[in-house]
Amino acid sequence: MKYRNLGRTDVKLSLIGLGTMTWGEQNTEAEAHSQIDFALDRGINLVDTAEMYPVPPRPETQGLTERYIGTWLAKSGRRQDIFLASKAAGPVRDAKRPGHIREGKTFLDRANLTQALHDSLKRLQTDYLDLYQLHWPDRTTATFGKLAYPWVKDETTTPILETLSVLDEFVRAGKIRHIGLSNETPWGLAQFLHLAQTHNLPRVASIQNPYSLLNRLFESGLSEFTQFEQVSLLAYSPLGMGMLTGKYRNGARPEGARLSRFTRFDRYSRPQTIAATDRYVQLALDHGLSPAQLALAWVNEQPFVASNIIGATTLEQLKENIDSIDISLPEEVLKEIASIHRDHPNPAP
Repeated sequence: MKYRNLGRTDVKLSLIGLGTMTWGEQNTEAEAHSQIDFALDRGINLVDTAEMYPVPPRPETQGLTERYIGTWLAKSGRRQDIFLASKAAGPVRDAKRPGHIREGKTFLDRANLTQALHDSLKRLQTDYLDLYQLHWPDRTTATFGKLAYPWVKDETTTPILETLSVLDEFVRAGKIRHIGLSNETPWGLAQFLHLAQTHNLPRVASIQNPYSLLNRLFESGLSEFTQFEQVSLLAYSPLGMGMLTGKYRNGARPEGARLSRFTRFDRYSRPQTIAATDRYVQLALDHGLSPAQLALAWVNEQPFVASNIIGATTLEQLKENIDSIDISLPEEVLKEIASIHRDHPNPAP
């Protein structure tokens, strides 16, 4: 395994991180435990979860992912061996965001963040989190498939300073060690950094945003922060919800696969997404690589990525994904990736 620093901290994160959002929906508790054991044996230390998980979010399953991790921690006694990250849900702004968590009262204010953290700690059976992230901004943003800023006026939001002040209290109480953002924008990250500096509050160490061959929007503005502010990217959905594995090629919908079971991820069914995916998959095959490993190896090589968060429903998939750490893409492959990106830029944002 390879390791990179988390932001400006001295924490070394495994370049491959273990994502967990299928646990409780597509994976059983026993399978979740097996995945953690296998990942740790391969040198992974980051385990990333959220109070909302599993996905798709449903009242009947909400919190199961954290519970499965909690039972593993209780059984194994290996809390010190993992860097445990979770997330607090933000407010409901559209139909795809879960309205059942705390009856939809999920503003990033003192009351909600306090309940969210304590509920997560209870499910996880731990006294602290190594990283606590805000799953999405309190305000409306151009995220989750939106192509432009929506220009919402007079929106009720929690001031970022209030949110940061609450997180500061958690850090001082020893309940969290580092803070991070998720699905955040350049403006939002800039505000968090500025307020932390001017008010002596905890500094954002990481940002967890989507990043893959199908969605490189992070490069347009946010990657600049990694150069000048040392805020690390925890890249999620590096396989584009499995599209980049090639398993959905030519319209295939394998039984039990995520896009076969759930219709909420429609941006991966767009013609431009299918066209780009086909070229990336063929590129991998032409060079004797598995499509998944080409896509993951490319993310691994980006200097602003501290950890590439992979998700798998089987141990075979997990092994293949982790093995991407040993692949270095030749220059001719990188040139062709750049060519495909010019022809099909960011088809699935």
